[in-house]
Amino acid sequence: MTSEITGAANGPGESEASADAAPERLRLRSDHDADVCVIGAGLAGLTVAFEAARMGASVAVLEGRHVGWNASGHHLGTVMPGYALPLSDLIARVGFDDARELWLLSKQGAEYVRAQAAEDVIPDLALSDGALEVSNVDAGDRLISRLQMLTEDFATEVEGWQVDRVRDALRTERYFHAVHYPKAFQIDGRKYIHGLAELARRAGVRIFEETPVVGIDAAGVRKRIVTPQARLRASHVVLAGNVHLGEASRRLSDTLLPVWRYAAVTAPLGERLAEVITFQGSVTDSDGIDHFRIVEGDRLMWASPETTWEARPQRYAGAIRNRIRTMFPKLGKVEIAETFCGAIGQTVHGMPQIGQLRPGLWVASGFGRQGLNTSAMAGQLLARSMFASDDRWRLFSPFELVWAGGTSGRVAGYALNVAGRAGSAAAGTLARYRERARGRERTREARLAAANRQAGTQSSRSGAASSSPDRSEGIE
Repeated sequence: MTSEITGAANGPGESEASADAAPERLRLRSDHDADVCVIGAGLAGLTVAFEAARMGASVAVLEGRHVGWNASGHHLGTVMPGYALPLSDLIARVGFDDARELWLLSKQGAEYVRAQAAEDVIPDLALSDGALEVSNVDAGDRLISRLQMLTEDFATEVEGWQVDRVRDALRTERYFHAVHYPKAFQIDGRKYIHGLAELARRAGVRIFEETPVVGIDAAGVRKRIVTPQARLRASHVVLAGNVHLGEASRRLSDTLLPVWRYAAVTAPLGERLAEVITFQGSVTDSDGIDHFRIVEGDRLMWASPETTWEARPQRYAGAIRNRIRTMFPKLGKVEIAETFCGAIGQTVHGMPQIGQLRPGLWVASGFGRQGLNTSAMAGQLLARSMFASDDRWRLFSPFELVWAGGTSGRVAGYALNVAGRAGSAAAGTLARYRERARGRERTREARLAAANRQAGTQSSRSGAASSSPDRSEGIE
């Protein structure tokens, strides 16, 4: 699936001031002991910390920058079941029964986020319902097969949208069929991550910002974590820093391909936006190229270009504007108000890394393209594994740590991305050409049928006239 957009710069309406460290999130300046040390204050890390604290553990979170500064704090906020690895590939990899268990976990992750998004838990998240996965090719047969699998085998509420319905909601000829997830939803991602941090703090979690980890000694029962100014000892260490772990855990960070995806928010578009987009949920295409939704009533938040090296997000404002114009030409000129980007960590096998590396050393990583549901699920799963003897993390054991290829992997990843976008564009062009050709053929057949009917009518009239008696005969 797909569904995540990240950012290192400030997201819509954000400022650096909003990210100032709270008094409870000062740097770690003196040695500290805890039951659990979580490295990384992102979505997965904070969920692990919150759930472990609720189970009675003492928890410390070490964050090299500040809460939500990168991927976890800047995304489109779409929450739905599934993984980046296609369901058919997941079944082929682990078998039907385990695939169904993994899918169930992903659904539970989405339900967890919805529970936290309740107004009396984390308020003002601007929750909206529904997600569409659209296709840029005419794939009706594949759509039916997928719908049957999701509803009958994986107990997921979905519905298929035919072309006319899709184009009624999205006024573009670029999209054909779609899968609608009515129970998927969207939230304000920036507010969610800070709300989650506040829930964790209230549960007793100590969050130390501006505290990078420079070394980890995972031997023994009590692990030792080294930071620039102090050390921390813990029975359990959770590596939740994704591509930002660096030298603290080079073996893990090297298994992730860093990908920067760029996004933008348009200036207010007024009534013209409602004339071309009436669907209020999020929209992703089946090729993983575009992801967009309406925010603040009449603005578009849109993610599209991506690279395997970081660049200034403003550099891609024109590319996103052109992409919007290509997909929805009726919108006319669109002004970009803000841009942002950030690094996500993609695994080689397309599944998140969740589990135990060695006794007391845990990993929650590789959530690039996975979505909020998987990071929430990972947090719950690891906390229960540590303190409730839940061993379902073993379902992820087939997806081992695989080297991402280093610099060569980045080059290959970028080339594959370019080739994929080009292939998708070519397939879309061909699909639209075939659609127009079928339309012309139907028009030609309709005209031919009409001509045949008209010719038949004239022939009938002529025959009737010739067979009628001449009333003038017999008149003297």
